[in-house]
Amino acid sequence: MHKAGFVNIIGNPNVGKSTLMNAFVGEKLSIITSKAQTTRHRILGIVNGEDFQVILSDTPGIIKPAYQLQASMMDFVKSAFEDADLLIYMVEIGEKELKDESFFNKIINAKIPVLLLLNKIDKSNQEELEEQVQLWAEKVPNAEIIAISALEGFNVKEVFDKIIELLPESPAFYPKDQLTDKPERFFINETIREKILMHYKKEIPYAVEIDTEEFFEEEEIIRVRSIIMVERETQKGIIIGHKGSALKRVGVEARKDLQKFFGKQIHLELYVKVNKNWRSNTSQLKRFGYNK
Repeated sequence: MHKAGFVNIIGNPNVGKSTLMNAFVGEKLSIITSKAQTTRHRILGIVNGEDFQVILSDTPGIIKPAYQLQASMMDFVKSAFEDADLLIYMVEIGEKELKDESFFNKIINAKIPVLLLLNKIDKSNQEELEEQVQLWAEKVPNAEIIAISALEGFNVKEVFDKIIELLPESPAFYPKDQLTDKPERFFINETIREKILMHYKKEIPYAVEIDTEEFFEEEEIIRVRSIIMVERETQKGIIIGHKGSALKRVGVEARKDLQKFFGKQIHLELYVKVNKNWRSNTSQLKRFGYNK
């Protein structure tokens, strides 16, 4: 008997969805930073066993959109309800509600199995944990609640075993050696964007998009040319930094991570360009893969 299915992970920003997916997959597919809205796309991570294929979907954190990019991000979340065989709703200790009531209604009325994962219990105590379990059991009566720490790995294997148990019988959807549905350039873009999220403050990380224009793979080295898009000239100056120092740091750190990911030497060239108000421009958003 072979099992296979789509397991979609949703929740508010910063709840630990990407950490959990990376723990399941065993690879860093989703970028992880302490800033909200780190995940912008819907990213599939595929875990294969002899008799199962789990297709995990990490979606952007649920927010009320303030501009067109965020509206497109929420479209990825909506699509996660459409093809799921199993829904994982992640909350963290102290959280009391989902930021969007219509998504919450979809969860409590779901016709598929729902696992509610109470994350970051390493930051809690037994009394608070029991209160939270009771609160969520009343709010989402159709869910099975499991307390976890995605960062510390607590109960992660138990959740994965439960996922396999709940999957429908099905042949594999993807080749057994495939790790994700995203191309190489996507991971280059995300790795560079992660470094920008880590090192720049305020609006800068959210005004940035990465476009990898060249990707040439040779036997021993991969040559990459990527453009960092910003919305204004002032942002371009901040990204580059004094005598290019800030941009150099991003390049050095991204190259190290990419060499680990691809298992090859990486030659990375980074440039910064102004692409005015791209976050509100429908054609630009489509170009970057947000609007279908």
